[in-house]
Amino acid sequence: MSLLEHTIRSIPNSLNQDALAAAKDRLANQAKPPGCLGIMEDISARLAAIKGTIDVHLTNKRIVTCAGDHGVTKEGVSLFPAEVTPQMVLNFVNGGASVNVIGKHAGAIVKAADIGVNYDFDPELPIFHKKVRHGTANFTKEPAMTRDEAIRSIEAGIEIVGELMAEAPVDLLGTGDMGIGNTTPSSAIIAAFSGIPVEKLTGRGTGIDDAALKNKIAVIQRGLDLHKPDPSDPLDILSKVGGLEIGGLAGLVLGAAAHGIPVICDGLISTAGALIACELAPVARQYLFASHKSVEIGHKYMHDRMGLTPLIDLQFRLGEGTGAAVCMELLDLSTRILADIKTFEEVGVTNI
Repeated sequence: MSLLEHTIRSIPNSLNQDALAAAKDRLANQAKPPGCLGIMEDISARLAAIKGTIDVHLTNKRIVTCAGDHGVTKEGVSLFPAEVTPQMVLNFVNGGASVNVIGKHAGAIVKAADIGVNYDFDPELPIFHKKVRHGTANFTKEPAMTRDEAIRSIEAGIEIVGELMAEAPVDLLGTGDMGIGNTTPSSAIIAAFSGIPVEKLTGRGTGIDDAALKNKIAVIQRGLDLHKPDPSDPLDILSKVGGLEIGGLAGLVLGAAAHGIPVICDGLISTAGALIACELAPVARQYLFASHKSVEIGHKYMHDRMGLTPLIDLQFRLGEGTGAAVCMELLDLSTRILADIKTFEEVGVTNI
């Protein structure tokens, strides 16, 4: 049995129903109008069900930023050259990126993962060295990767979760991405699953102008027309029009679910990875939280397909794990809402 198959089979079919019932009962009897804290109450109850207790503590928070390059950048779909990808990985290591700053504020440790960067990093560089290949192929001419490479990219993410857990039990995992051009395969993935017209799913990525956006839409459509990815086969979609870091992100979600870890996905690319994971293993959805609503228009359709409600809308469009980092603080707060707000009985209020 492959690591991917074993991981999917290891994900529990349901969360702890006793803890969920206890959380809902406590929320209903707290000294406040029932449901008045909205989504935060739902989050707290689900975290209780994941962790098996109403007193959840999210102490060890980690963010993994998966990186990969894309052959489709040769088609002019991004403002920035592919050489920026390895440069940004080094920036993550040096602590100078947006996710480093926001993650530190949230109390999370950030670490990058090379799943498919077209660059050879020093083996001693403190990242996860999981390179499957040096970037994907240009999917307007050939499949982005082989099916075996798609599986290996997912298993890379699963392995990372296992390595993190071997260091110390992870209480909360955030997923982030880095890869010039990766909004293009992400938009292609949701188009392949949903059948929604490409022009309704494709945004401006790094801020391309109208002409470049028109070209980007045409590029995605050419890839879909050429390869005809099977919407019932997530591995077929990932291999034909996806990205290596997107596979790694899918593996993070699956690995987290198998270990009982709640996971927050970031923007369009991280959510594309989460979508692949949930199409492979629908039960993984129980462990998944959507951090924010990206400016990228395809993001909404991914959330809709998975039945996820993003927690915030700050008009982010960066990636890296920044939205996940911001929302770690909200998940932290939700645990205190459940455990620390007193019930009417605890404060001696009667005749309610």
